[in-house]
Amino acid sequence: MNTNKTEKPMFDEKIVDGLFNQIEKIIVENKTKMTYQINHTLVNTYFTIGKIIVENEQNGNIRAEYGKDVLKNLSKKLTNKYGTGFSRSGLQNMRLFYIRYKNCHPLAGKLSWSHYCYLIYIEDDRERNFYEKECINSGWSKRELKRQIDSLLFQRLLLSNGRKNIEKVYELSKKGNEISSPSDILKEPYVFEFLGIKEEKPVRESELEKNLLHHLSSFLLELGKGFMYVGHQMRITLDNNTHYYVDLVFYNKILRSYVLIDLKSEKMKPEYVGQMNMYINYYNSEVKDEFDQETIGIILCAGKKDVTMEYVLGGLSNKVFASTYTYYIPNREELINEVERILSEHLFNQDNLTD
Repeated sequence: MNTNKTEKPMFDEKIVDGLFNQIEKIIVENKTKMTYQINHTLVNTYFTIGKIIVENEQNGNIRAEYGKDVLKNLSKKLTNKYGTGFSRSGLQNMRLFYIRYKNCHPLAGKLSWSHYCYLIYIEDDRERNFYEKECINSGWSKRELKRQIDSLLFQRLLLSNGRKNIEKVYELSKKGNEISSPSDILKEPYVFEFLGIKEEKPVRESELEKNLLHHLSSFLLELGKGFMYVGHQMRITLDNNTHYYVDLVFYNKILRSYVLIDLKSEKMKPEYVGQMNMYINYYNSEVKDEFDQETIGIILCAGKKDVTMEYVLGGLSNKVFASTYTYYIPNREELINEVERILSEHLFNQDNLTD
């Protein structure tokens, strides 16, 4: 009886793992390059198609009275030959794409065509430039870009800082929202529309905290760049038997600071600042490491009065800020009108200085 059995060849799994890791790296790198190249080509193609349409309009080849019919029939021919992507609305987007970016060629490859389909409908150049830079810097998906546009991020940031430094609008449009000081992380108001809470419905602080934690990823995006979640209801013990609890604690890796957030369902009160100041002193003394910057405190309240805040926060050495929140998208018309008013006043003052 033949007892010899064919043995399976032995192999070293480490060799297989090593080969796999090398090959995986190549696949990922080339996939990224391919995506970039495809996107670069697609964006440039649509830009050129838009240019052709606009130049034919300007030369009188496409007259206004039958322009829609021209694009409709052009769409049919292109779709029959090349498939989807050439609908009449798509061609109109390409046309508008060229009009918006003809004086500053788009950063092809940085954003997808889907991103540009949202950006091209922003008429103001400075506002559009801001969202484009911020989208690239923060890596927003097209869905997040739409949310930020809908929630009027540009106007909110501008009104948070604009009255003190109107030049902020020009900085925002050139390089996005750069965070270099604690005040740069603030918005007015914060928008929590992702919670699905109706405007008129009163919400307890504990319920608001629970909802924000349930939608943590959306909350982090609304807070802004560099935020990492640390915990909620973080206990602070004083005199061995007195306990206090910080509603939400984050760490901002850009500022290298702990950020404490206290949620208030009522309007701002002076005593809220004293409590936050105590939290900050504790974190600066007991929690932060030597390489961390000073702790930042944000009181999110249902409302605040500027005059009251001026006296409450004036002269305070710790970085305590107050901002409001809302459960719905801010009134677009009111915010835009306020921004335009501030900008008009600024330009008027600049003209008077040059006279």
